[in-house]
Amino acid sequence: MGAHPLMRAVVIGGGVAGLVAARRLALAGASVVLLEASDRLGGRVASTEIGGVPVDSGAESFAVRGGVVRALVEQLGLGGDVRDPAGSAWVALADRTVPLPAGGLLGIPSSPLATDVRRVIDTAGSVRAYRDRVLPVLKVGRYERLGPLVRSRMGELVLERLVAPVVQNVYGVDPDDVPIDAIAPGLNAEITRTGSLSGAVLRLRTAAPPGAAAQGLVGGVHRLVAALTDAVRGLGVDVRTGTEALGIHPAPFGGGITVTTAREDLAADRVVLAVDGAAALGLLADAAPDLATMPRPAVADSRAVLLRIDDRRLDPAPRGTGVLRAAGRAGVQASALTHLTAKWPWLGERAGSGHHLVRVAYRGAAPVSDAVVLADASALLGLEGLKPADRADALWSDTAPALAPETLAIRAALAGAELPQGLVVAGSWVAGTGLASVVASAERAATHGGS
Repeated sequence: MGAHPLMRAVVIGGGVAGLVAARRLALAGASVVLLEASDRLGGRVASTEIGGVPVDSGAESFAVRGGVVRALVEQLGLGGDVRDPAGSAWVALADRTVPLPAGGLLGIPSSPLATDVRRVIDTAGSVRAYRDRVLPVLKVGRYERLGPLVRSRMGELVLERLVAPVVQNVYGVDPDDVPIDAIAPGLNAEITRTGSLSGAVLRLRTAAPPGAAAQGLVGGVHRLVAALTDAVRGLGVDVRTGTEALGIHPAPFGGGITVTTAREDLAADRVVLAVDGAAALGLLADAAPDLATMPRPAVADSRAVLLRIDDRRLDPAPRGTGVLRAAGRAGVQASALTHLTAKWPWLGERAGSGHHLVRVAYRGAAPVSDAVVLADASALLGLEGLKPADRADALWSDTAPALAPETLAIRAALAGAELPQGLVVAGSWVAGTGLASVVASAERAATHGGS
């Protein structure tokens, strides 16, 4: 149902979810106020400058699935700047660094005996993984957790060397903890239909849109924030940065919701709560007290170290678009490295000949010395004597990681809760990781009132 022309809407949170919801509400004719506690819009979509070149310091791509982000990009006039990444990633094992196999899902191979799979898990591991094709599958019930599923059907090496590096680095969660239906919807149904895990992966891959699974923007995905900001302001949205929402209070009778700030109370017919998980739960204390008292997930901090390295040995992209570290690789503290100028050719052109930009990822917020970063980059890229010419750090904190068990429990409770009429929740902690999930959730929250 669209907004009434006189509808008063308040959007709490100025990340991508909040900006998308504000835009959709304004397009429907609502009078919209957007509140952002910090002095910057965009949330995890942000940029920094390294070597004189603006680079994405948060999200650098968006999933193609569903087409929702691409549609938004087109509507904002950025469609001509969409680009596919070049090349593929590698994985750093205990004794070698090799390309990740093609044709998988979350690292799960669709063809266990393929040459590129054997290169990672050896012949014995591939033979063990191929047993998946003959093992019986559940005909009643569902497989619950990703790790036990992969381990039981394909063996420990597939889990340790292929699945864990992808799931831990991309989603920040242990495969043994994450429910299959949360990270790979449809996988259970395809296992039952095809009779094997590899067959299910092959069917899901075949059904996916042709081309790259993720895309980026020339100039960086952070351009999406600037375009959304211009769009919402152009539609008359009252954007207030540095303004924290302190409470959400349903009217005791007659409908309506009041959002309190330090300076004033805002009356609204629709409130879209699009802030990080811990902040959201605090704001739900009056509207949904049972949710507000649920156990909080552990905070997940991460650090991205951006480097400019002027070294011609990187010209041929010796490790493709980057490297994921498997658990067995000793002597490296970083969890992953992305060779940005190899992954995005437009960025290589802007950096200039012989200049390379890489991002080295670390779990936790602890400072990382130049010596450690240099040693990790050298080990993951397989090159000694690298000398970074510039460095920039970005720190991120997820107070409710999207796939943490506590977050999933809160999301399940939220789905069954009776929120006050007009109050909806959006954002990555309820929608899932990635811009595709966040944008789709925000569009639903604004147009249909559902998170």
